[in-house]
Amino acid sequence: MQGWLTPGLALEKSPGKAGLTAIPSSAIGTELHYPVVVRPGSLQSIGDFVRHVAPAFRYVIITDSHVGPLYSTAVAESVGVDHDDILAILAGEGSKTRGSWGWLTDEMLSRTLGRDSAVVSLGGGVVGDLAGFVAATYMRGIPIVHVPTTLLAMIDSAIGGKTGVDTPSGKNMVGAFHQPNGVLVDTQVLATLPLRELRTGFAEALKHGVIADERYFDLVIGSIPLIEGSVDDARDSVTALVVGSIEIKSAIVSRDEHEGGLRKVLNFGHTAGHAAEILSGFTLSHGEAVAIGMVIEARIAELAGVAEKGTAERIRSAVASAGLPVELPAGLDADRMLEVMRTDKKARGGTIQYSLPRRIGKMAGADSGWTVSVADEIVREVLT
Repeated sequence: MQGWLTPGLALEKSPGKAGLTAIPSSAIGTELHYPVVVRPGSLQSIGDFVRHVAPAFRYVIITDSHVGPLYSTAVAESVGVDHDDILAILAGEGSKTRGSWGWLTDEMLSRTLGRDSAVVSLGGGVVGDLAGFVAATYMRGIPIVHVPTTLLAMIDSAIGGKTGVDTPSGKNMVGAFHQPNGVLVDTQVLATLPLRELRTGFAEALKHGVIADERYFDLVIGSIPLIEGSVDDARDSVTALVVGSIEIKSAIVSRDEHEGGLRKVLNFGHTAGHAAEILSGFTLSHGEAVAIGMVIEARIAELAGVAEKGTAERIRSAVASAGLPVELPAGLDADRMLEVMRTDKKARGGTIQYSLPRRIGKMAGADSGWTVSVADEIVREVLT
């Protein structure tokens, strides 16, 4: 197992195009209490990693109808999972429900999986959130290992232990914090990802740059044309992007695991973004909605006098360069947006709380719990 858990960072300085070159086969030097390994081509030999970080009598793989046919057989053979213990939901946000949670837990019970079992989550953010909630609640909690297969899941949702399901009232309204035992990222699987899905990951990567690191923000922008050309040809850039985001997110999460303060900065773009995602009937993907949300909330920050002038335009330009939407779809009413935003988990006392940038690389609200209240009139002006 030394090969899996080599200490140290997965990046080193180099004069390459992106300024960073991946060292293939290293664990990331995060401050989390579980390993995050980024290794291209590692999916075929995942079994050793899973058994090391989450020893169990039996394993169940939770995946979806898109990813399962591509990778579940190879993962099952490596981990030692019977085909009957591969559980697949229909791909898409529509499956992230209490009904799916009930079906998965009932299937696990019918297979007599005990507390000495563990879950392997194989898929994107929907699978990870749902499987994480299953693991958090099954027999009061069993281990889970995340194997994210989308860029967005690799750099964001697989890290940090947030799990949950959607309800008619909003996204992720029922859930729990349940940290994984480990995360394995094989960036080679991104080669099969549709371009639209690849682009959605850039929204979260740009967000990480806005909230924490201007240099990384510029690195993401520079990586966009390389990665959109060919994931295989841009392997080093892809790995650098993934590792950079994981390091930023893990540094924040390790200091505030349950979102009592600093972790709230990770919600930049999500208050308006979640509302747009819901009101679009989920025709907007999560990443597309967050992209729009960042543009909206950056404009709110400038109009409210929170952000430096020019911050909103830099964010809008970066989002557009990634091929992501920068405006709300036609027909989304400002008052309805505000109504949905007011029911967001982050609202307090009926007041919407925003995570807003002061400039690229620095967030506002350090003296107010890392959120900022803004008058509805300002928000309505931006939305209209």
